[in-house]
Formats: sequence, C-alpha cells, structure tokens
Amino acid sequence: MNNSSAHPVKVDIWSDIACPWCFIGKRRFERAVADFDGDVEVEFHSFELAPDTPVDFEGSEVDFLAHHKGMDPAQVAQMLQQMTVLAADEGLSYDFDALRHTKTLLAHQALHFAKAHGRQSELKERLLSAYFEQGRHVGRIDELVELANEVGLDGDELRRDLESGRYAADVDADIAQARAYGINGVPFFVFDGRLGVSGAQAPETFREVLDRVVAEASA
Repeated sequence: MNNSSAHPVKVDIWSDIACPWCFIGKRRFERAVADFDGDVEVEFHSFELAPDTPVDFEGSEVDFLAHHKGMDPAQVAQMLQQMTVLAADEGLSYDFDALRHTKTLLAHQALHFAKAHGRQSELKERLLSAYFEQGRHVGRIDELVELANEVGLDGDELRRDLESGRYAADVDADIAQARAYGINGVPFFVFDGRLGVSGAQAPETFREVLDRVVAEASA
C-alpha cells in the first residue's frame, strides 16, 4: 500500500538521554521507518529516569547503578557488557568506562530549545552519542552549548534560555503527560496519539504498528 500521499504518521517518543535502551530503540525505530512506505513525523519528549541524580556524580556507571538499583557491582558490570554488545549490533559504540553519569534535566530543556528551532532530531542524536559513545558531560551548560553549536543551533541563545529556565515548564509538561499515559519506563512510543509501544522493540514490530496505523486511518 502506498502511503506517500497520506498524512504523515505522528510518533511521540518519550526517552531519556541517560537511557541505553533509548539509543538502541531509536536505531531500531529508524530502521523500521526506512522500510516504511510513507512519511513519519517524530517528536521527542522528556523523561527523567533518575531525577535525583546529581549533576556531577562522582563515580563510575557501575557505581551509580549498583547504588541506584541495589545490585551487586559484578552483576552491573556484566549487564553493561551485555548492553555494549546489543548496542554494537545497532552500530553503536557504547563506552561505559568513559561515561559521565549526570542529571539530564538541562539536556531535556536543550531538546525543547532545539524543537523550537527545527533541530530536535539532530540534537537528540548528538546528545545520545556524546553521552554513550564519547564520555561527554551533558549535564553542564557549557557542554550543551558546544554540542548545540555542532548541529547548527545558536549556542549563545541556548545558554541564555538554559540559564533563565525558559523551557523548564515544557519538560515538566512532558513528564506530566508521561504520568497521565501511565509511562514508567522508556523508551515509550505513541503512534498517532492512540497506540503505545513500550521498549526497544525489533524493527519489524515498529513497522507492523506503522502499517496498522495507516490501515486503521484509511478504513
């Protein structure tokens, strides 16, 4: 069925920069979209997996997860190794040894800034790569300004908006909407405002949902 002349399918994605499954899910979803005969409009929404995280967490990712989840450090290390392998299957080079765990609130505000300037998808990709593959500190304004500049945004304007908290209410609204939907884990995908898919599903699953949305819209 050719959907090229139909309205695009709107997909709202709740995710967190500090969520390894969110980057993997993004890649799998992108593969489904590439195989889909139609247009897809994506909007990313804020979700904080660990809102009590300090901006400057002193310790490794193993330290954080062992404390946050109450797990044995050896178990955490094994889990991160498995995650690194899964990410590699999607072409991602996770480096948990270099990762700088931090509070992601400002990064979410930066994504709202990017959305207002038509560059949300570019900044989302850049932030995820910076965090998981390059050991960048995405909790600090200076780093976020630099990353925004890299994707063609006005870093000086972003700095002013982050310092003033201009987009703080937008982040709060996203998180409130997630709560209203009953979302308690990410990534979470909402297709056409009515079909929810939880987790980093296989590309085939995402593709089936896209096809279903189009079929139901034209029925």
